[in-house]
Amino acid sequence: MPSPILAPPPSLAEGAALFLDFDGTLVELAETPQAIRVSPALDSLLSRLSHRLHGRLAIVSGRAIADLERHLDCSAVAVSGSHGLELRLRDGTELPLAAPAGLAEARREVDRFAASVAGLLAEHKPYGVALHFRRAPERAESARSFMEALAANAGLVVQTGKMVVELRPGGADKGDAVRAFMAEPEFAGARPVFVGDDVTDESAFEAAAGLGGAGILVGPPRATAALWRLDGVAAVAAWLGEEAR
Repeated sequence: MPSPILAPPPSLAEGAALFLDFDGTLVELAETPQAIRVSPALDSLLSRLSHRLHGRLAIVSGRAIADLERHLDCSAVAVSGSHGLELRLRDGTELPLAAPAGLAEARREVDRFAASVAGLLAEHKPYGVALHFRRAPERAESARSFMEALAANAGLVVQTGKMVVELRPGGADKGDAVRAFMAEPEFAGARPVFVGDDVTDESAFEAAAGLGGAGILVGPPRATAALWRLDGVAAVAAWLGEEAR
């Protein structure tokens, strides 16, 4: 896959359905997931974008929806959490899922491991459990090895991201969330554009391209399925501000 160097063209959102990652895209990463700083202007920006796009706006995050709502007003947008395992339309309609077997014991094991290693942090999600090593990057390999072994025993799959390893059920990712939203009347017929920074966003870039749209990578150039690139969170905010006018 090539590395995109071009910024997205002006008025890209015209006639589009816009899908936005959260961490690393709308907010800067922090030492812990709860330590992020959300711009006071973000809620207003999302509301204006939703109005401009006639509701064709969604947040697609690895966070649980309940966690997103602690930081963000999601009332004006569709939202997907837990890497596509949670899906809620703008009118509040939800796609219910059952927590996988083996998850409760896996959470206990991750809690014990995180408590035994300085700098690690466990995070429970409705359909998974994550192990963050942002405060102990030297523990990356041991964290991944532990989670891979646990996944094999628990019947879960491993999802890696920036300074985090997560256990979750198979069968869903951010690309599935994009495809599910695009099948809904509110989104149907639009051109999907997905904005994200992490390797977990690649499936969404691919899904958008497969539906006639494209992805926008946030951050340094790298091999990606995205077509365009923005330098970072500040550049995303500036671009979204222009699109919301």
